[in-house]
Amino acid sequence: MTVTHEVTNQAPPLTGFSAADDPALLAALRRDGGAWGEPEVLELGALAGSAAVQDQARWVEEQPPRLHTHDRYGHRVDEVEFHPAWHQLMATAVEHGLHAAPWTDARPGAHLVRAAKFYVWSQAEAGHGCPVSMTYAAVPALRATPELAAQYEPLLAARTYDFGLRAPLTKHGLIAGMSMTEKQGGSDVRANTTRAVPAGDGSYRLTGHKWFTSAPMSDVFLALAQTAEGLSCFLVPRVLPDGTRNGMRLMRLKDKLGNRSNASSEIEYADAVAWPVGEPGRGVRTIVEMVNVTRLDCVLGSAAGMRAGLRQALHHTAHRRAFGRELDRQPLMRSVLADLAVESEAATVLGMRLAAAVDRSQAGDAGESALRRLALAAGKYWVCKRGSTHAAEALECLGGNGYVEDSGLPRLYREAPLLSIWEGSGNVAALDVLRALTREPAALDAYFTEVEAAAGADRRLDAAVAGLRTMLAGLGDPERAQLVARSLAERLALVLQGSLLVRHGTPAVADAFCASRLDGAWGHAFGTLPPGADLTGILGGARTGRDAG
Repeated sequence: MTVTHEVTNQAPPLTGFSAADDPALLAALRRDGGAWGEPEVLELGALAGSAAVQDQARWVEEQPPRLHTHDRYGHRVDEVEFHPAWHQLMATAVEHGLHAAPWTDARPGAHLVRAAKFYVWSQAEAGHGCPVSMTYAAVPALRATPELAAQYEPLLAARTYDFGLRAPLTKHGLIAGMSMTEKQGGSDVRANTTRAVPAGDGSYRLTGHKWFTSAPMSDVFLALAQTAEGLSCFLVPRVLPDGTRNGMRLMRLKDKLGNRSNASSEIEYADAVAWPVGEPGRGVRTIVEMVNVTRLDCVLGSAAGMRAGLRQALHHTAHRRAFGRELDRQPLMRSVLADLAVESEAATVLGMRLAAAVDRSQAGDAGESALRRLALAAGKYWVCKRGSTHAAEALECLGGNGYVEDSGLPRLYREAPLLSIWEGSGNVAALDVLRALTREPAALDAYFTEVEAAAGADRRLDAAVAGLRTMLAGLGDPERAQLVARSLAERLALVLQGSLLVRHGTPAVADAFCASRLDGAWGHAFGTLPPGADLTGILGGARTGRDAG
């Protein structure tokens, strides 16, 4: 065969790196009591960057789950079939405790360490993070009924991935899902029509339709249904104690924009057996803790996506030449890369700070609980919004190569909007910020205590804090407050990120963040940092290990 050309001016494969080679991440671990978990974070980071795991991620994207409603004989089975690589990814996540393990780990910083592991492992493949995250979030909600928690929590926290439809309490480890959304209600879960009727033995029977039930192959679900007392929370197993299938019918799997490796389904409860969790009629309050915990993972997942996109952009531009030199040596591209790096580090420090607040809240720190309440809602709004924009710009750094599936950037781009939608899209998160401000005044006090820890360190941050106070004072009536809710959520997140970066971040990143995000010396797209930004200092901190090319 005639050789028509040689392949030149292409980046080599990006494998053999460590997703944990991230100074901002490791500094947060050491700073907030998680240094003991660093070896396992490093181990998981190396796995995430390995060629074998990258192949697993590719397979689960290319071979998505398939629903089998009936077997060959016509019997109803309601099973979801996955590529073997899915189970390999899940097993790694569970064995490393990314699910509910921190709830039974008494070591200080257990949730912070888990957050770091979730962050690095999500960079390998994000879809399977959904059932992992819901399992993590199920435990605090389940604790509203201690008898159920005593039975199920040890299995939810066990580091054994035991896939298959069997009676939950006979398995070595469990995965949990959540079943709230209905087509007539969406985020307005109080409009749900699924009904729950007492069976006379302490259990209930559920009948209704759920528009979105993610990870339907899970062992147990927390579901909302209407009772005589009002909307209530229930634990619904896929398989009953006697080994028979519960009345949970999988109608179809959703054909989604992204998150394609994970099964999301439309289901019907047909006289399904369920046990009440928490007080009857207080279902929203019971399950809200599960929502708050999964919101943390939305922030962490978005930060992970930013770091993964930044790594790809740094790698490609370090090897690709145009007009006589590498792309990353050209001023305009350096400005884009530096801006992406600033956004990535800001998201990482905020996500890890929120995880540290979970640890301190669990230890009884009321101030950290209050901070978490407000900062998590604002962080969920802003960081997840930025994820899609960041992914698009990272993809563009690769040009046409980034638009091709083989690069992995399209998968990252499709995944990003999910984290902004999941557990409350932009409006829901912004309204939750208002709710926290009006119903929990201690949350705002805790917030300002946190951000003012950097008082006097940067005049632009000080001015932003003062401006935020003015903005809060002018909220006015509830209707006006809603009109500025998004702007307020954004500003709360940016000021908190600025404070964290000034205190703990790369100095060049902190300076560029304050100049651009807080002081307004910034355009409307990445690559518009002010001319005085220290691009070398920013990129020097962002380039670690294989990122350096």
